Amino acid sequence: MEKPEKTESTQQNIDFTTSSESFRPLQDLNLIDDYMFDIATMDLETCKSIIELSLNIRIQEIRWQQSQKVIHNLPGKRGIRLDFYVRDINGTVFNVEMQKRNGGNLPKRTRYYSALLDAPLLKKGEKQFDQLPETYIIVICGFDLFKKGKYRYRFRYHCDEEPDLILQNGLTVVFLNTKGRNDVEVEPELIAFLRFVENSTAEEAHQSKDLRIQEMYGKINTLKNSEAVEADYMTAEEYKRMITEEAQRIGMQRGRQLKLISLVMRKIAKGCTPAQTADMLEEDPALIQRIYDAIEQTAPEHDMEKIYDLLAEDPEE
Repeated sequence: MEKPEKTESTQQNIDFTTSSESFRPLQDLNLIDDYMFDIATMDLETCKSIIELSLNIRIQEIRWQQSQKVIHNLPGKRGIRLDFYVRDINGTVFNVEMQKRNGGNLPKRTRYYSALLDAPLLKKGEKQFDQLPETYIIVICGFDLFKKGKYRYRFRYHCDEEPDLILQNGLTVVFLNTKGRNDVEVEPELIAFLRFVENSTAEEAHQSKDLRIQEMYGKINTLKNSEAVEADYMTAEEYKRMITEEAQRIGMQRGRQLKLISLVMRKIAKGCTPAQTADMLEEDPALIQRIYDAIEQTAPEHDMEKIYDLLAEDPEE
């Protein structure tokens, strides 16, 4: 099965990785960068190596869990976009996400992910839950989420009263930390992999002495030297730049509008009429009248955000 393609609908779904960083050439990208991780994990063997190195296990074979990277929720509810989602020949499910920066409450995001990942796995009317597979959610972080200096944090449900008693619900959540310091507590392959994630160079790959990391580097290097990938990357960067500029423009426009609302509210407090306010502020009388009307509708709180929303809902014709 081919790697699922990205769709426009993914823009409306939760994504672990969001970035506003400045443009960087394709050659400078590392595996930790969203675009590079996305295209590198179109290769199943690369996905398999990432899982093995992350969990210190060996897997015979994996395949794509489903045909799309987007898991839809009920209408009107938030879906999720996955970095990659695979199943091994024993039925174990692996979802791996890359998170370069701490952009939110990752533990609760993994809770939401696990719920949506499980939902499609049982058929309608199925009463037994035995068919739910073992599931691993792996989040590779470019920061230490828990500030304990560990390269790997593995979580399973356990009993507070009996800490050794594990709730066998089949879910394991793993956070990897590229900034770990507990070298003596973990296998050297994990350390080498996490260093390669941040610095995906030939030197780092060869220093690792792990064939999987070296093969990963070779494939990434091929991608970086592909004219087709270069063209796709430039298109993606241009789209991201346009979105950023549009967001900045909207933000500046909103800031000006809120400032104008604040000024009008001050004039109202002084007893000024709409015509007087428009004249003093040198603004369009029709716009000032609309602001007066919106302020009146939000009495007695006169919440500026509500006033702004009213003006946005009723644009000037």
